[in-house]
Amino acid sequence: MRIGGITLWLLGSALALYLAALGAFYIFQRVFYYPAPGGGLTLAEDPGPGFQDMSLTTSDGLVLRAFYHPPRQGRPTLVFFHGNGGDLNGSEVATRAFAAQGYGVLLPEYRGYGGNPGTPNEQDLYRDGAAGIYWLENSRLPLKDIVLIGNSLGSGVATELAKRKKVGGLILVSGFASLPRVVAQHYPYIPGFLVRDKFDNRAKIGRVTAPILIYHGTADTVVPVSNGRALARAQPAATFALERGAGHDLMFSPVATRRISAWLRDRFPVPPPPPPPSPLPPPDSGTPLDHRDGSVSNSSP
Repeated sequence: MRIGGITLWLLGSALALYLAALGAFYIFQRVFYYPAPGGGLTLAEDPGPGFQDMSLTTSDGLVLRAFYHPPRQGRPTLVFFHGNGGDLNGSEVATRAFAAQGYGVLLPEYRGYGGNPGTPNEQDLYRDGAAGIYWLENSRLPLKDIVLIGNSLGSGVATELAKRKKVGGLILVSGFASLPRVVAQHYPYIPGFLVRDKFDNRAKIGRVTAPILIYHGTADTVVPVSNGRALARAQPAATFALERGAGHDLMFSPVATRRISAWLRDRFPVPPPPPPPSPLPPPDSGTPLDHRDGSVSNSSP
């Protein structure tokens, strides 16, 4: 075989392998996007103090597990959507400090996670998140008292729902501009059109009218900080905060709790306690009362 023929054979073989790898990625990509702990079969432990174990029903009829912590009077409810490697117990860890401050907390779990039925994909995760909003609305909670928090993959669910509903706030922690962008940052040889689930936050965030906090760590190697900057450019009205040296687990750090708590206090001031009831005036000592019904006695000496 001539040298030219060998070169062509090598190039053809490399191209065939590349196309085969792309085909495998296209078929199995959701295994990588949604690596549910325990293959999705591991049940979450019982919720901690103050949280209730409950279920949400999606528009396509799935019954999904969730945790809920009711708010104190006058406090909003935070709906937290975890990342692709998270679960209910991790969501509780990330939000228990907010529950201790009196905020309501709803933790929906995705289909295919934590023993829930179904298989996760972009459109169905939107259905799962919407089931939580629907439940809160049915509980007579105004949309203005709902704040959506999306961490990593959860930023896609939170942004979509904030676009649909006029909620009271949107917080994106370690969120991405879009899923194809993150795939390209890690695997530049994979064409973006092969990524089936888009989660195009950058295209949607400009249509969100609620107050927004975009919060990202500068040392995030999973979802690089350029994603947070792209989101901030797409929605100039948002508050954009960087945490120097923080990685992708930013949401679980005490500094994140402080930063998010401060943002919430600015937008949802704690209502003052109601004034104590005014004391009743003392009865006229010169007018006897009938103690059975409080009426004035008409008896005379």
